[in-house]
Amino acid sequence: MRSLIQRRFAASEMPREVWVLAAVAFSVALGFGIVAPVIPIFAREFGVGETAAGLVISAFAFMRLCFSPAGGWLVNRFGERVMMATGIGIVAVSSLLTGLAQNYEQMLSLRAAGGVGSVMFSVSAQSLLLRSVAPRMRGQASSKFYGGFLLGGLTGPVFGGILGGISLRLPFFIYAGTLALAGTIAMVFLHRSERMAEASSTSAVPVTTLRTALRDKAYQAALTVNAGTGWAIFGIRSSLVPLFVVEALHRGPLWVGIGLLVGSVVDVVLLQKTGKLADTVGRRPMLLGGTGLGAIGALMLALAPNLPMYLIGMAVIGAAASMLSVGPSAVVGDVVQGRGGTVVSTFGMASDLGAVVGPLAAGALAEHVGYGTAFTSTALVLMIGFAMALRMPETVHRSRPTADSAEGTPEVGEKVVDVLDADGKSHQI
Repeated sequence: MRSLIQRRFAASEMPREVWVLAAVAFSVALGFGIVAPVIPIFAREFGVGETAAGLVISAFAFMRLCFSPAGGWLVNRFGERVMMATGIGIVAVSSLLTGLAQNYEQMLSLRAAGGVGSVMFSVSAQSLLLRSVAPRMRGQASSKFYGGFLLGGLTGPVFGGILGGISLRLPFFIYAGTLALAGTIAMVFLHRSERMAEASSTSAVPVTTLRTALRDKAYQAALTVNAGTGWAIFGIRSSLVPLFVVEALHRGPLWVGIGLLVGSVVDVVLLQKTGKLADTVGRRPMLLGGTGLGAIGALMLALAPNLPMYLIGMAVIGAAASMLSVGPSAVVGDVVQGRGGTVVSTFGMASDLGAVVGPLAAGALAEHVGYGTAFTSTALVLMIGFAMALRMPETVHRSRPTADSAEGTPEVGEKVVDVLDADGKSHQI
């Protein structure tokens, strides 16, 4: 089996690291999807109310947000491989112990600790992903990585509901097992990787500082768009849409699931195509198309609250999500020269911030004004990203001196300095 996988790696133009990270992402997302449906129900078993049950979910996201800057620094300091293994290990142990929790306080603190490990894994994995491929393949690599997350996230809740019916503690043990599988995949297939060997040396490659990246108009656009993605795709789609279907459309939970499934299927179907377009047409069109389509989808829900328009709007938002999964991350890869843990972690933090603030702000608007206003505000947030993308330079042609080589990465020890001119354009010296 292992030799078969290795032959598949050898036959593919895509570097082995990309396939390994996609498999790891699938295993992690599968486990998270398994526990997601039972987390609030398990919390309620300890005699707490709905708000306290929701806090268990928020604590995970909040700790990701708070620990992101430190996670980026740790990746720069100790390298991707060490931080990936450490992060997966922390989440696995915290999940196992959550399944053994005897009171609400234990569950809350353990889920919060899992958020710390999660950000360590995600920053190190994305940093390695973006450094492992030539610029001409960055969009396609991102689509495979996020495709792994998406497929795992779609599959997990199905098993989670079944396992939760047997025992509310069982999904947490299974989650720990899928994380152990993810760690095993990474260690077996990455331990001899040349790029991982390079990543283990903190002096082998230069570091792109956050200050340098923030001066780049392309990175500014990627941050803004990613915040809007977190607000609309990860926040509103998961929190406000279910309430909208039940309270505004007067439909049951079945139609919530159908709408979310429609969006996810469109996302999966288009993801590989948008990844290729990001590498051929450019990153900027993906940012413009994703934010524009996302705004249109939100306005469809706002202006025509009926079942057919709801399903069409969810499909449009799914198409937007496929563009927003690959375009902004590819821009970050173009901006980073060498190791850029803090640059990658800040990029992820923008999405986490949007996912935390979006549901709160839009939820308040829905409660006090109406769902139409809430979805309109989401469209406006996405259009801010659209405006930032209009002013950014195209980054698909930025490359390191060895970008056209088969490996797409500089020689070990080779340093490239990225200089920005007054217009935010990049020149390498």
